[in-house]
Amino acid sequence: MEACATAHYWARELSALGHEVRLMPPSYVKAYLRRQKNDAADAEAICEAVTRPTMRFVPVKSAERQAILTLHRTRELLVRQKTTLIRAIRSHCAEFGLVVPQGARRITDLLQLVRETHPSTLPQAAVLTMQMLGAQLDALAVQIRTLERRLLAWHRENETSQRLATIPGVGIITSTALAASISDPKLFKSGREFAAFLGLVPRQNSSGGKERLGPNLQEGRWLSAQAPRGRGYVGDPACSNRCDAISWLGPGVTGASAIPRRDRSHGQ
Repeated sequence: MEACATAHYWARELSALGHEVRLMPPSYVKAYLRRQKNDAADAEAICEAVTRPTMRFVPVKSAERQAILTLHRTRELLVRQKTTLIRAIRSHCAEFGLVVPQGARRITDLLQLVRETHPSTLPQAAVLTMQMLGAQLDALAVQIRTLERRLLAWHRENETSQRLATIPGVGIITSTALAASISDPKLFKSGREFAAFLGLVPRQNSSGGKERLGPNLQEGRWLSAQAPRGRGYVGDPACSNRCDAISWLGPGVTGASAIPRRDRSHGQ
């Protein structure tokens, strides 16, 4: 089958009936599709693709691993919604001259400023709007913390996630995402192959012996966004899993010299 929506569920169901199930990336199957797409052509392409000796298959995820990935996806959605609310509150307040320094933590100061502003400067209708957005922001923060506690509980029970968390620059969010997404690391022949799986390799358009490299691939961009990249991740004093023993980082790889890190916990 193609590794598309609900494929892992049906793979588990068919495996329980005694069938040998193999999942293939849809992009790999598409190369064997002739002319236009329909059910018969899809079935023919799948039958042709599965017989190829170089075909790569997708491991079937267990229900537990899919549940953990659901926690990650839901948390990611809530973080995006939180960022949207913060931007909305800032932009609305700026229209009335209410501005605070950058940072998500400053929103509390901004909402307090809204409550203290005289009605002649900030009409009551605008105050009501800010209060509604602030209430949604608080609710999202509670939900995000709830999901993070569930991820922490699973991390403490999963040996693979705990081992990944010992890598400099890797925290609980990254380790649980990798442990839940990749059931068997031995499927990758090397670290370079794993990097290609994450999409951390340049796109190629090479021909005639000339290499033309473009931007990084988009495959696996959700996992690649979680993975630490660059020496700034392990040299930055803000990194909770920092490693000071790596000599090749060089001196002074801290503060402004560190690679900027995206806040993956609480949006912008």
